[in-house]
Amino acid sequence: MRQSALFTKTRREAPADEVAKNAQLLVRAGYIHKEMAGVYSYLPLGLRTLNKIVQIIREEMNAIGGQELIMTALQDKDLWSRTDRWDDDKVDNWFKTSFKSGGETGLAITHEEPLTRIMTEHISSYRDLPVYAYQFQNKFRNELRAKSGIMRGKEFLMKDLYSFSKDDAEHKSFYDKARAAYLKIFERAGVGDQTYVTFASGGIFSEFSEEFQTVSEAGEDTIYVDEEKRIAINKEVCTDEALAKLGLEKEKLVEKKAIEAGNTFNLGTRFSEPLGLLYTDETGARKPVVMGSYGIGPTRLMGIIVEVLADEKGLVWPESIAPFAIHLVSLGKSGDDISRIADALYDDLVKAGVEVLYDDRDVRAGEKFAESDLLGIPKRIVVGKEAVETEIFEVVNRATGKVSKTPRAELFPSEGGPASGRV
Repeated sequence: MRQSALFTKTRREAPADEVAKNAQLLVRAGYIHKEMAGVYSYLPLGLRTLNKIVQIIREEMNAIGGQELIMTALQDKDLWSRTDRWDDDKVDNWFKTSFKSGGETGLAITHEEPLTRIMTEHISSYRDLPVYAYQFQNKFRNELRAKSGIMRGKEFLMKDLYSFSKDDAEHKSFYDKARAAYLKIFERAGVGDQTYVTFASGGIFSEFSEEFQTVSEAGEDTIYVDEEKRIAINKEVCTDEALAKLGLEKEKLVEKKAIEAGNTFNLGTRFSEPLGLLYTDETGARKPVVMGSYGIGPTRLMGIIVEVLADEKGLVWPESIAPFAIHLVSLGKSGDDISRIADALYDDLVKAGVEVLYDDRDVRAGEKFAESDLLGIPKRIVVGKEAVETEIFEVVNRATGKVSKTPRAELFPSEGGPASGRV
């Protein structure tokens, strides 16, 4: 992509109506556009990053046996009434509307009910189990506190996985695999070191649910971390009794602010029984299916990564999710030798399969460097006079600030250059 053709523009100042760092930087860098409080559009750079986060999650869900589908956003009032989750007195963040033909509908806040109903047509015997189904879909929640940028939205992208198992033992086996897969996701997305499995309230099938909390001063939660065991407990359930059950020692815990990045729930038969999801076991007995749910928001995770990794100059993307691997910056003007060298390098990098954003604009060098820092692309290759004379290029690592002088031949993946992530 040539930057001169990119329709999004950067901004010098943060929007006055944004208080969250993630929203301020993502709007300034032209990754997102704010439509209203808690509602954002993803522009080309933002969508490229979001899609890479989605792909990491997809790969890890597939690796543990997940099957991807997509369900409807419009929901059946009668279905949700059967589980007592339609009434606003019970669940107060629905967006609801009426059909012109009569009757109410709502925009999905989660999908336990509709997927359980689907499974009643596909699960009847123990031979049909287990099943692990997931989707990526926009969810809608009537949030009162939509002030955290893309970390807490009224409309947001969610990956929700649901497991259907024969019994507690089969469920637990998968639950453990899902926990490990979540930790891999956060590691691959660049925030693994800052993210902890955190015990919290809300369990149905067991005493605790588990959250995945990423340490950040922007966090709304307080957690107590055992850094040696790499687990934590949420302040809301941190009692002497809970610590004893979890084998945690109070004196070893460190208090931290954190952002909830994902969660896993043991649902038991909470939804299968009222919705009639039963199966026949090996003895011919009819039993309810044991369920679990596992949520992680790709858009929320994108915001968390910004909160944790960005610096005073702007965004800092890990290579795994950056919109481009290389930001190629030409210091020349159209038609001169520097631009000719930069054009040729751009063409060759693209032919080699490298994702490159090429700043080919006729603007001042200082402006280009400031925008490059703001955009947060992992490696910047600068094409200046030295490159014309010696074919030596300045390569800047955005995360560390390290500058190296690199021959042209080493700029390509086959030579172990910056395009391969090894410089």
